[in-house]
Amino acid sequence: MRYIVIFLSLLAFSCQSTEDHGHAHDESGGHADEEGNRPSVDYTVWTKNTELFVEFPVLVAGQTSRFAAHFTEMDQHQAVKEGNVTVSLIKAGKGIRHTVEAPSSPGIFTPSLQPKAAGIYTLMFELKTPSYSDKIVIEEIQVFESIVEAQNSEGLTSENGNAITFLKEQAWKMEFQTTPVELKTIYQSISTSGIWKVDPNAYQSLVAPASGKVNFLGNSLLEGTKVKKGQLLMTVSSAGLTTNNLNAEIQKAKAEYDKAKSEYERKESLFEDEIVPKSEWEAVKQRYQIAKTNYETLAKGYRSGGKQILAPMDGYVKSLVIENGDFVEQGEKLLSIAEHKGSLLEIQVSPEKNLALDHIQNIWYQPSPNKWSNLNETGGRILTKSREVAPNDPLLSVFASVSEEVNMPEGSFTPIKLAIGAAKESLAIPSSALLEDYGQFSVIVQLSGESFERRNVTIGNRNGEEVEILKGLTAEEVVVSKGVYQVKMASMSGQAPAHGHSH
Repeated sequence: MRYIVIFLSLLAFSCQSTEDHGHAHDESGGHADEEGNRPSVDYTVWTKNTELFVEFPVLVAGQTSRFAAHFTEMDQHQAVKEGNVTVSLIKAGKGIRHTVEAPSSPGIFTPSLQPKAAGIYTLMFELKTPSYSDKIVIEEIQVFESIVEAQNSEGLTSENGNAITFLKEQAWKMEFQTTPVELKTIYQSISTSGIWKVDPNAYQSLVAPASGKVNFLGNSLLEGTKVKKGQLLMTVSSAGLTTNNLNAEIQKAKAEYDKAKSEYERKESLFEDEIVPKSEWEAVKQRYQIAKTNYETLAKGYRSGGKQILAPMDGYVKSLVIENGDFVEQGEKLLSIAEHKGSLLEIQVSPEKNLALDHIQNIWYQPSPNKWSNLNETGGRILTKSREVAPNDPLLSVFASVSEEVNMPEGSFTPIKLAIGAAKESLAIPSSALLEDYGQFSVIVQLSGESFERRNVTIGNRNGEEVEILKGLTAEEVVVSKGVYQVKMASMSGQAPAHGHSH
């Protein structure tokens, strides 16, 4: 029986080639841990697109280690649910690898490796999904000669006893996001507010082209109604009127136009034959052109007994002056149409900031609730700055043209950050990462994939949705920017979930 075990062990070991196409066994097919349980290690690596959190028993020559590799797409912090993963153990350009074609559960891939010899290796994970591919490399991975050597090693990482445990499976089920601490361009800023208005160049008023009764197309034409360029909004009909009857005027103009046209064509041939003098022909030509212009002007947009009122652009009904069935005089205002693309932002500033208004570098605002944007990135511009205050309006105003779509009602307020003075490079994180307790700020720092700590920070200027960090963080650390309160509550519960969850 002992020889059969040895034979099977050699057969399993031979399957792990030192070439790139080597095959790996899972734990049920590998050697038994005859010398005791192996300690486990974990690593967390971030790329632009992916977070890898991987746990595995330390690598021992001749022993199979199964990896629990948790892959998270950084965008929206979602588990990788489709794709394959190849793990490779490489030394001097040669090594072994194992590919798993799908996750064992959402976000978790479980490849295995069985190294042949002890030494220092490079561990590489290659992720391929339907939407993108990524490669993650972990350097200086030690393969031990024996389990006893691994157990006696002092180089293995130990867990922080004060860390907050928050499992990947928890984070994947909620709105969660992490963000690296980065150097950003930071300005001194003035916090104030602004009012959304319609840019005068972004709306048009439509007037009645003739006197008559207004007939809406349907009953859904209200303030705020979205319209498309060329859309029929209403008609103005003078049918039944004894005076200013457009239909009668068009018929009269058509008769005069037909008569002038006939005379013009007859005189034109006589003029070419030099029977009619030039002065007479030019007078006939002038009457014809006047009659033609008059008829075409009256008849333009006239359909089914009324003048059509068409939307001049895509946008929405800003104001509606008349109601369905009203009688209007020619030239009377009917409604105004505004575009979504252009808005005017009036920013109100205390007079004591007057000198700072000459050094505005950028303006942050919210085009929709809880979303920050700024003029420099969207192509907006500052129009004017007021220099005087009035008794009924003790604030200075800065007017800015915003070129992006604004999903806020006209007249509503928005928080504003005015960037002034010279810029500086400083560490910054999203404002959403901050926790505040009685004026003291803190953040949740991700130590590893499922390990976090709460850390006090000192903040500086706020530029829109970003806040400057003066003390407490270093570049490339990772903080929780969404779901921060859930992690905080996990730290206060006193019942951290078990870290050794099975996969």
